Amino acid sequence: MAMTGAKQIMQAQAVNNHNIANLSTIGFRADAVTFDSEPIYGPGFATRVNSVSGDAGIDFSTGTMESTGRDLDIAVNGKGFIAVRGSDGQEAYTRAGDLRVSPTGAVTTASGLAVLSESGPLIIPPSTVVSIGGDGTVSVVPQGSAPFAVTQVDRIKLVNPPTSSLQKGDDGLLRLKTGGKAKTDDTVSVASGMLESSNVNAAQSLISMIELQRLYEFQIKSINSTNTNEQSAEKLMTGGA
Repeated sequence: MAMTGAKQIMQAQAVNNHNIANLSTIGFRADAVTFDSEPIYGPGFATRVNSVSGDAGIDFSTGTMESTGRDLDIAVNGKGFIAVRGSDGQEAYTRAGDLRVSPTGAVTTASGLAVLSESGPLIIPPSTVVSIGGDGTVSVVPQGSAPFAVTQVDRIKLVNPPTSSLQKGDDGLLRLKTGGKAKTDDTVSVASGMLESSNVNAAQSLISMIELQRLYEFQIKSINSTNTNEQSAEKLMTGGA
């Protein structure tokens, strides 16, 4: 029991440390860990429990909106996500709105992931001005055109699937558990010139780190105490001093 508890606490500490490492990651959603007891099936007492086990989840609370004044920075208002193409080629979702335009005209995230429209990767022509509307519509002033010659190019795919249907991958992106694609949600809006910070609570994460360390030490002490008791019992049984 103590050994299993120590193992799960180590996993929880790893999750907590990962959250702390992403304090400054734009749009990051913190991972959460809860503990519960699980019954053992088969022979044994009905009240017997297997161990304390960690159940990883995601904290979907919003981070702080920060003004940047940069036209290609966007933050999702309230609920919703920006659709991108993950490194595995599949559609995924993020709150990180620090966008870029590549030399080929592809709109990407700061990490180089292609931003998607309803029809596929979002591509814009060579332009002097790029702006993003509240509904995700991308407008440009093509190179060689007059400053007022604004043209709508495409629209960023914004989605809002139930959070219970999402899971986070090792790359930090969210995907549907079913592996499908979420539908565009016209009610999702973005704010231009803004970015959403990580939703990790630094103070609470540091407190959790200390609490988990103490819990781990308690489990180790329990293991050592059990080992000492067993040695004492063995001496008594063998008639040792």
